[in-house]
Amino acid sequence: MAEALLDMVDIKRRMDGALKALNAEFAGLRTGRASAGLLEPITVEAYGSAMPITQLGTIGVPEARMLTVQVWDATVVKAVEKAIRDSDLGLNPQTEGQVIRVPLPDLNEERRQEISKVAGKYAEQARVAVRNVRRDGMETLKRMEKDHQISEDEHRSMSQELQKLTDDHVKQIDDTFHAKEQDIMQV
Repeated sequence: MAEALLDMVDIKRRMDGALKALNAEFAGLRTGRASAGLLEPITVEAYGSAMPITQLGTIGVPEARMLTVQVWDATVVKAVEKAIRDSDLGLNPQTEGQVIRVPLPDLNEERRQEISKVAGKYAEQARVAVRNVRRDGMETLKRMEKDHQISEDEHRSMSQELQKLTDDHVKQIDDTFHAKEQDIMQV
């Protein structure tokens, strides 16, 4: 009965969501190689509103240090180019008709360390999100015990299960962060 009141599947789903969000944020960080995920967070002022770049064209990776954006509508090519240039990624796009080429310059040591710090902030945000889910679950357990819906033993065992789930997700976040950090610092 207690399991139905504290939905562990939902708690796991929410913790997995924090890990998924972290991976999406990491995809937008520059490393030594070109990745289509690098341009995906960019929004472009087009058709009177801010639109994701992925709704205006196709992002391709023809070479290890080159990205291309095949813009579908010729009228928004300049807006897409401006959005890429104005992003804080330090990229200099070059337009050839409806194709925008984005060469990726080599990263210097200082820039690598800055990107690594940003990755650390993303990882910490994910850890906080997982801990917030745990806190919500613990509060639910306390309330259930106070209302005599579960016993003290059930509360203790479910708290331990919740803590184990939290520890597993924090470890996954740490492992993902360390892998990304090595990828960023690799010359």
